[in-house]
Amino acid sequence: MSIILGIESTAHTFGIGIVKDGKILSNVKDMYTTESGGIIPIDSAKHHREIAQKIYERSLVDAKIKETEINAIAFSQGPGLPPCLIEGMNFAKKICEKLNVPLVPVNHCVAHLEIGMCRGAYPQLQNKGATGAKNPVLLYVSGANTQVIAYASGKYRVFGETLDIGVGNFIDNFARYLNLGFPGGPKIEELARKGKKLIELPYKVKGMDVALSGILTNLKQKIESKKYKIEDLAYSMQETVFAMLVETAERALAHVDKKELLLGGGVACNSRLVEMCKIMCKERGAKFFVPSKDLLTDNGSMIAYTGEILYKNGDYINSENINSVDIKPKQRTDQVEIKYK
Repeated sequence: MSIILGIESTAHTFGIGIVKDGKILSNVKDMYTTESGGIIPIDSAKHHREIAQKIYERSLVDAKIKETEINAIAFSQGPGLPPCLIEGMNFAKKICEKLNVPLVPVNHCVAHLEIGMCRGAYPQLQNKGATGAKNPVLLYVSGANTQVIAYASGKYRVFGETLDIGVGNFIDNFARYLNLGFPGGPKIEELARKGKKLIELPYKVKGMDVALSGILTNLKQKIESKKYKIEDLAYSMQETVFAMLVETAERALAHVDKKELLLGGGVACNSRLVEMCKIMCKERGAKFFVPSKDLLTDNGSMIAYTGEILYKNGDYINSENINSVDIKPKQRTDQVEIKYK
């Protein structure tokens, strides 16, 4: 038996989750937001520092455990915004020293993939025997990250990715240009539902890679021209960019000969992207998995869940050596050696 506490702090969200033997006991988080503009890393880090203790205490209450029952502390080591990562790491080390338990560094992107294989990620299907994906291609779409990932030869390999900006940052930038505030994804999705006309936009797919900056420039030009309805631009953006993402995912399924697609990351909360992935998977006879929304957005539970896998595999740092651990803000998914498979 093991109880692992996980801390997420890579960007705008500070979250703490607790997992016991693969079961999620709690998942508490608080997100930094703005009325206008985008994420300011220093301000987001300040938010994390101020909210950390309260989130920690709430997570313990929700999990119905005492802190002395915790066996290890996991935290997001990277990739992410350095000021935000530092706050999460410092809080993790503080608890480790207090409880004299090991520290488990976790790659944020790998955690998004692992939680998709957790039975508890699909509460809506529990009575139907859902077990989660077993060997999927992951379409990982978040703020800074847009990657097509699959396990091969000891690592989660990146078969395709954005050549410039992540799709989440792309959408937030588009929303910011419309003065919609941060995060912009939900507001753009709401606008897109009201759109009726498909406006031609650049379509940039190169193998299994995508490029988004040119589309963003084109959208800004169209906004400035005042010739198009904002709702139609939002609708056209989603239809074009999501079609690009689904195309690369389908190509990856064929390339690595896998029969499961897993959607992960905050942008996966978009219902239109989910719908397009479902259609593609149905047409090619593949299974489709998308976890519940609280596990798609950044959260501590996925860090705790992955941390437990690492802890049980002996991949952790004892409390007396935790000062040797540092953040890895630019760590890539395919740089992480997967020793537990």
